[in-house]
Amino acid sequence: MKYLTLLMMLAVPSGAIAAGSVTPSPPKPTETTQVCEEGKVYAVPADGVGLCLTPEMILEQGLMTEEELLEAVRELSYNGRYDGARDILPLLDQTNDMVQTYWGFTARKLGDMDAAMVHYRAALDLNPDNLLVRSYMGQAFVENGDKASALVQLREIKARGGAQTWPAIALKQALRSGRGLNY
Repeated sequence: MKYLTLLMMLAVPSGAIAAGSVTPSPPKPTETTQVCEEGKVYAVPADGVGLCLTPEMILEQGLMTEEELLEAVRELSYNGRYDGARDILPLLDQTNDMVQTYWGFTARKLGDMDAAMVHYRAALDLNPDNLLVRSYMGQAFVENGDKASALVQLREIKARGGAQTWPAIALKQALRSGRGLNY
């Protein structure tokens, strides 16, 4: 079992870890990060001509679902465009545990650990089985030098059936290195 975990960790480079994903696969690059300026997301209206639009316009015109906008948040976060991701988050359902997870992740990456913890706890209140938020919270604890609390989150991940999942592997890696992962 220990060797399987080690093999999985060696097979996946740390740069390939996607924010918001429970898999080590990075989000597929789209025009959102390749063409659009900060604060805009690529969408294709009915006329078939893709445009970089504000998230508000996209929602008003029904061009993307909330799930698709969450994927845009994931892509922006993976590419270090945390402010762009945060432009979208207020427009989404705040009772969605993944929305709270992304709020926490972007807050942590922007250096606001207190806000990150508020959002991580909100995500766990909504869904105690959200293994990804437990991993991110554990990484935040590691970054603050609180390995004991990070281990509590790792135990919770394992207890909830996530021993061999990416959230567990990422948190173990953070515990070994003494720092959260950079995306």
